[in-house]
Amino acid sequence: MNSETELFKEIYALHKDLLIDPENLAPYLKHFKKEKKELCDIKRFVGKRVLITGISGFVGSHLAEKLVNYGEGIEIFGIVRRQSVPIKPNLRKIISKIGIKEANLIDYPSIENAISEIEPHYIFHLAAQSFVPTSFNAPIEAVQTNIGGTTNLLEVIRKKNLDIEGIQVACSSEEYGLVHPNEVPIKESNPFRPQSPYAISKVATEHLSRLYFKAYGLPTIITRGFNHTGPRRGLQFVASVIASQVARIIKGGNKTITLGNPKPIRDFTDIRDILEGYLLAVTKGEKGEAYNLGHGFGISIENLLKLTADKFEIEYELKIDQTRFRPAEVNVLICDYSKAEKELGYKPQYPLTDTMESLVNYYLSDEIFANYLTEDY
Repeated sequence: MNSETELFKEIYALHKDLLIDPENLAPYLKHFKKEKKELCDIKRFVGKRVLITGISGFVGSHLAEKLVNYGEGIEIFGIVRRQSVPIKPNLRKIISKIGIKEANLIDYPSIENAISEIEPHYIFHLAAQSFVPTSFNAPIEAVQTNIGGTTNLLEVIRKKNLDIEGIQVACSSEEYGLVHPNEVPIKESNPFRPQSPYAISKVATEHLSRLYFKAYGLPTIITRGFNHTGPRRGLQFVASVIASQVARIIKGGNKTITLGNPKPIRDFTDIRDILEGYLLAVTKGEKGEAYNLGHGFGISIENLLKLTADKFEIEYELKIDQTRFRPAEVNVLICDYSKAEKELGYKPQYPLTDTMESLVNYYLSDEIFANYLTEDY
């Protein structure tokens, strides 16, 4: 029996209560109440200027939309890179209610100009090269964007005399990397053993952010987000890979679902919970500190597929594509968010069944299905 098989056997033996079983969901679902509530007092942002780097992306667009939907009194700005075809589909519903500044994190003058014009009170630093496989194919880009870009942003803020109340820096559970079974669930004190250029770049991003607080007093708060998903999540991310192929089957397409490595265990958090965590962190977090934000339960990729297929009552044939395997795998990530719960009031409210249902329904919408899904995907 190989060491990877032994590792997963040990994880399942030690942490059965933290693993979602698609065939026995009742013990898991009892942790989630039906009624949902806002955890962060968004009135804290009224009368403030909020800057979101990466506003046109998955999390950035949802965050902007949440702040816009609160009502008047919050000025929302976003930084976007110039594109040859400047379409921002994630922002189309709110584009008239936000301010967009064209800038590139790796171009210092453009960031300086944008910050000078906006003079934000709060910054959510979400922009990054965030797809792990891409970081293996283009490691220099990951380093330049994530480390160099963050340095540029922090340097601009350091040199400006701005009344900034909080800077949330989005980092990642991928920083933990190689996690041993006895280290699950993962606390903030767990060692970093990054397994990808992306993860290494986020370790550096975190250290830079903490340094700029300690050395210069910048009000940085670090969030280590575990896997999160929902509508608009990039099609290449595994939850979207599953949801889009399930949607294709529902629409009458072929029943083959293609995945990479089906064994790794991940902690998937609903985008709505992650947003609450980010807002809580920037308003209540201790400066220079890091907070795990996750779901608190893990599920293997193959069981995530089963859970989703069962939810929509479809049959499928699983095909494994070895070319999608990572050169260095992260086998298990399950979040211990007790620090964020105690200090911020963070608590996940959406079970994974709800999350995957919303994601599949997103891909079932006529506009998205017609534009992005094909029989060959």
